[in-house]
Amino acid sequence: MMSSTAESQLQEIDVSMLKHWLDRGEAVLIDVREPTEYASEHIPGARLMPLSAFDPSKLMPLTDKRIVLQCQSGNRSTQAAQKMLAAGFDQVAHLQGGLPTWKAAGYKTEVNKNAPISMFRQVQIVAGSLVLIGTVLGAWISPWFLLLSGLVGTGLAFAGITNTCAMAMLLAKLPYNRRAVHTGNMIF
Repeated sequence: MMSSTAESQLQEIDVSMLKHWLDRGEAVLIDVREPTEYASEHIPGARLMPLSAFDPSKLMPLTDKRIVLQCQSGNRSTQAAQKMLAAGFDQVAHLQGGLPTWKAAGYKTEVNKNAPISMFRQVQIVAGSLVLIGTVLGAWISPWFLLLSGLVGTGLAFAGITNTCAMAMLLAKLPYNRRAVHTGNMIF
């Protein structure tokens, strides 16, 4: 099943179409999630080009096949598709519903139990810890420590509004997050 919107030239394909194309060698699957997400679990054969470093020009050599973008829910693959369309690609396809729909259809994924925890969980752990520390120190030592909790809350609100997270960008630079993915699967 394929659907297309005239204004964006973005095709949403379902998992059966993607599986068919992959089995026949007619498509290249590009995973636009972050390296830690990819390292934890991905569709076999998917190549990694995270949205944070997405460069459509790197995909030009792959244009002899259909390029299909995939993420966790479809949001990031839609953003990457818009970048490809702006760069001059005629048509771009992405997997409707992302990785969960692939798994729900019963198709296999490659899972790495030794991969670092997801970036989202890392942000939750760090942000929650900072808020807790700020609150405890603010109650026991000095009310000025409550500013730490306020700054973290402001940062999280900003991340939600702008869809960019400075804390995640900083955490992504940590060594255990940078070596999470074998570079042979990366396209940049």
